[in-house]
Amino acid sequence: MTRALTLHDAMVAGVAVAAGATAGLVARTVLRWLGERARRTRWSGDEIAVDALRTLVPWAALAAGVSAAGAALPLTVAARHILHMVLVAMLILAATVTAARTAAALIRSLALSRSGVAGSATIFVNITRVAVLAIGILVLLQTLGVSVAPLLTALGVGGLAVALALQDTLANLFAGVHILASRKVQPGDYIRLGNGEEGYVVDINWRNTVVRQLPNNLLIIPNAQLAGAIMTNYHQPEQQMSVLVQVGVGYDSDLEHVEKVTVAVAAEVMAEVPGGVPDHEPAVRFHTFGESSVDFSVILRAREFADQYLVKHELIKRLHRRYQAEGIEIPFPMRTVVVQRQDQAPVCGPGEKGAGPALMPIPAAGTPSSR
Repeated sequence: MTRALTLHDAMVAGVAVAAGATAGLVARTVLRWLGERARRTRWSGDEIAVDALRTLVPWAALAAGVSAAGAALPLTVAARHILHMVLVAMLILAATVTAARTAAALIRSLALSRSGVAGSATIFVNITRVAVLAIGILVLLQTLGVSVAPLLTALGVGGLAVALALQDTLANLFAGVHILASRKVQPGDYIRLGNGEEGYVVDINWRNTVVRQLPNNLLIIPNAQLAGAIMTNYHQPEQQMSVLVQVGVGYDSDLEHVEKVTVAVAAEVMAEVPGGVPDHEPAVRFHTFGESSVDFSVILRAREFADQYLVKHELIKRLHRRYQAEGIEIPFPMRTVVVQRQDQAPVCGPGEKGAGPALMPIPAAGTPSSR
């Protein structure tokens, strides 16, 4: 010290530190209150801004109090310089952490607004956080007088060796970036892979993609495999999808009447069942003379992939009840089988002599038969 420390100096320094700490606590309390109010708004930007201030302002207030205390004390030039460098380093670290959290929150908010689901593409969040922290550390080292040029050179040389050792990890990393950048798959999409695995995309991180299947199991897929896989995205180009239900009626049915009744029931399902599209006009398309029925497709529309199951469920129930009320037959599958014993003569044509085969209709497997 440049002179002896007096009681007045100690009191002034103590008051300065206490004032800085008190200001930081008060600011943190006020910002916590503002954060609770910001969570109630629909815009996420105010919450991100308040969260950033909650991290930075208390440290800045404490640094200001310590700096004022250092100015009140009879410190030497070297001691003042060390105190100044420590405070600057503390503020740079606080600002770096705050910037990393803010940038990550902005990326997460952007991913949430684009995908519309609770999950997020954490690969971009993690890359942003690491990049901001790396820049902040380089700035800190440069401020402390450490040359970063040799460090960057060493990192460049060592990065080549690391890249060779982590080929699979880097392949998954860049595959994940490619998947998100191409916008072919986004968190919240329902996908089906070529091997039959399917589900909702929950998250795409730096190594793998997490898919939640309908039974609520998680399917973990490496990004490199997902990027090269054949898949169907049921949310692209839109979430709504057509739903086809196969129905068959007896050959004695009036097909005009069948079409009218079926369209009426399908319209009720579209208007009343959750997941249906009320403004969609259902259609009936006859397509096959089957073995025991005239087959046709009922074309409906669901809001998204999982809604099709309830739509089909309600349509089949209501069609069955309405067909019974209208007297429309839904026939059992039947097939005519020719049975011929070995001691019988071969099948003869019309006007020829000989015993003919025994012809009898036999119900198809799984259908009731008379005894």
